[in-house]
Amino acid sequence: MQFLLLANNRVTQLFKIEYPIIQAGMVWASGWRLASAVSNAGGLGIIGAGSMYPDILREHITKTKVATTKPFAVNLPLLYPNIKEHIEIIIEEKVPIVFTSAGNPKTYTLMLKEAGIIVVHVVSSSFFAQKAEAAGCDAVVAEGFEAGGHNGREETTSMILIPAVKAAIKIPLIAAGGIATGRQMLAAMILGADAVQIGSRFVCSDEASSHYSFKEAIVNSKEGDTQLGLKQLVPVRLLKNPFSMAILNAEKNGASLEELQLMLGKARAKKGMFEGDMEEGELEIGQVSSLINEIKPAAEIVKEIWNNFTAAASNPF
Repeated sequence: MQFLLLANNRVTQLFKIEYPIIQAGMVWASGWRLASAVSNAGGLGIIGAGSMYPDILREHITKTKVATTKPFAVNLPLLYPNIKEHIEIIIEEKVPIVFTSAGNPKTYTLMLKEAGIIVVHVVSSSFFAQKAEAAGCDAVVAEGFEAGGHNGREETTSMILIPAVKAAIKIPLIAAGGIATGRQMLAAMILGADAVQIGSRFVCSDEASSHYSFKEAIVNSKEGDTQLGLKQLVPVRLLKNPFSMAILNAEKNGASLEELQLMLGKARAKKGMFEGDMEEGELEIGQVSSLINEIKPAAEIVKEIWNNFTAAASNPF
């Protein structure tokens, strides 16, 4: 199959990586250990800047450059309060690739590209994919409704989103949302993706900075154990626990924005994913968590996905 010819793969060529497997830049999970491990294994590791103060981001970039000589990226939510400081650090540290999300790509793409940085933007619709292409982005990540964390309001699943975005743009397309295995990767590429971005599977890696209790809860999760909530604020997919169920019940009972914001409070995601509070913490994870059944090194995850992908491509049925 054509997409198995990696010499012709647009994403591996663009990023100068071995496999078209990108590790998502997840808050409270994607530090330098995970990013460097994935890059060393032949994929593209990403530092998740959304949960980092500027000095912490610089520290993680510095440590990643020591731990790997291969390309890596930083994921940058454009609505982050310290966005300008983050961009200054990224340019100063000569980060080769930036994935932007949660905002207008037109705002900073030109500045980043003028600094020699490859820019990729995360979208949830073909309309926003076209906007990213027009803004000068080098590629887009089309993230389906199945994905963990903050989601698009359109609620379009990956099965629909990938071919829709493929038909709408000419730049490389990276599929995300509901992908944790090589067979799912194959399906995404058959639908038109050049590569895949995987988050939830890498949360359950040894190198992820997410709390062990969170990883263990993911491994033990079943179908239906995640649900999208906080739709009035910013839609987010969460593993069900007392906090998420309280939020869902409040929404059903017509809670106001102010009431929901009060319930959410501050540092709720850190409390759950990083500190391991399984009762009152925010636990962001995708639907594909039900297919994850063990915690293992990131390099083994990359190898397993790739071997499963090539086997499935040789014998898809």
